[in-house]
Amino acid sequence: MITFGPIPSRRLGKSLGINNIPSQKICSYSCVYCQVGITKKYSTTRASYYKPSVIFDEVKKHLCHIKENDIPNYLTFVSNGEPTLDISIGESIDKLKSIGIPIAVITNASLLSIPEVRDDLNKADWVSVKVDSGNENVWKEINRPHADLNFNEYKNGLRLFAKEFKGKLNTETMLVKGINDHIEQLQETAQLIKEIKPAVSYISIPTRPPALKWVNKPNEKSINEAYHIFADNQLNPEMILGFEGTNTGFTGNAIEDIINICSVHPIREDTMKELLRKNQADPTILDTLVTNKYIQKVEYKSNIFYIRKFLI
Repeated sequence: MITFGPIPSRRLGKSLGINNIPSQKICSYSCVYCQVGITKKYSTTRASYYKPSVIFDEVKKHLCHIKENDIPNYLTFVSNGEPTLDISIGESIDKLKSIGIPIAVITNASLLSIPEVRDDLNKADWVSVKVDSGNENVWKEINRPHADLNFNEYKNGLRLFAKEFKGKLNTETMLVKGINDHIEQLQETAQLIKEIKPAVSYISIPTRPPALKWVNKPNEKSINEAYHIFADNQLNPEMILGFEGTNTGFTGNAIEDIINICSVHPIREDTMKELLRKNQADPTILDTLVTNKYIQKVEYKSNIFYIRKFLI
């Protein structure tokens, strides 16, 4: 389950996902809105997971099985957890560069105070860093960081990486109703992002089943205020407020495609139907995967999603 997709992305076009963190979920955060669910294993310690040669071979093999019009715009490290916990991510990026497709990394930015992490990410072409709040109390409430993480160190890591990175740097802020969507909080967030000077500051809202059921999206007034506060601070904001579409890539192996995508990216019902159609797969395999507890079916905001079910 190292590669999945390509999946449609508002930020990256077609993105071939690379899940370099195995197991259920290993992360330095347990964000209240996380689409992968609560963190099973908290960690701030970098470790070896997949060998870079294995990641490279899996990406090459995956690319050989997808159609020409599904060739991705980016190879994207978007993990079942925090990708920079992989101590070999820099070496993996180096190997993947020979393929000739730009490399992207989506990180929660919690480990950027570590020089080796910044060195590894400096090898990427496109990096998105999470900035959900510029206020320590709100950061703790929404991101629920590992106890060893320090807010000032997190902010300093963001500043250092922004100065060093030569690629395209972006920020992403997830707005959650009642937590980080008030004007004062949005202004604090904007001030922190302003120090980073991203190419684009993305504003998003929960559109897939979150880790905690009470999580909800802000109202339209709050979303509009966020956009204008970011714009007033010259942050070049863009909003990601809706569904990205059903045009998911496929390999011809429907079961592998479903399980691999579901591990890090819940599949909406209409996307699932399109994925089965493209793979010319028997629709009954969906019931089989649910019955055998490989995936589970959940409802969120009147839509049906399928997500990976991990045994505890």
